Amino acid sequence: MEITWYGHSCFRLSERGMASVVTDPFDSEVVGYESLKLRADIVSVSHDAPGHGFAGAVKNALHRLTGPGEFEIGGVFITGIQTDSNNKKTGENPRNTLYVFDYNGLNLAHLGDLRQVPSQAEIEALGTVHIAFVPVGGGGGLNASKAAEVLSLLEPNIVIPMHYGHEACKLPLEPLEKFLKEMGVSALEAQPSLKVSRSNLPEETKVLVLSPAAS
Repeated sequence: MEITWYGHSCFRLSERGMASVVTDPFDSEVVGYESLKLRADIVSVSHDAPGHGFAGAVKNALHRLTGPGEFEIGGVFITGIQTDSNNKKTGENPRNTLYVFDYNGLNLAHLGDLRQVPSQAEIEALGTVHIAFVPVGGGGGLNASKAAEVLSLLEPNIVIPMHYGHEACKLPLEPLEKFLKEMGVSALEAQPSLKVSRSNLPEETKVLVLSPAAS
């Protein structure tokens, strides 16, 4: 499958013969990066905010996921898990849904704007995670140290950081380097996209950085 990052928390997941997904599309006037002009079968929204729920940027999407549940769409099994512990939506603690996308046994977890380390029950509900998209820059999502703690619990094969300070981003988020230091990783060269299958997953957790693509 191919994974492309468009900035902030927005990715496109595509696999031949299966439904394509765009996660957390953003309003570029608020967030920065290039304006999104994407197509996909499914749009997933972690929470209702301009940086995560600008679904109008995705054309032809027949399915919009905005909360917890189990779904099977176009051969993709999707589990949405709500992560706010008090089950209440407030200005300080908006409801967040993280999603696990199962593409023929390759499990990708998009953690949305996760704010705290998940409970043991939430970790168990996620199941095996091969690829984790993790907020690392604070500003409503996990900061670098909390992101590293979450990853120690999830133990994914591949970590793709998101939601961090970038030269194209307008939001006051912490830089990627802070997270890389927490993970004990030196500077990484960003890749334009990632093509991956279960057969070529690394055995040890590996951090991969993507560069924002033009849509």
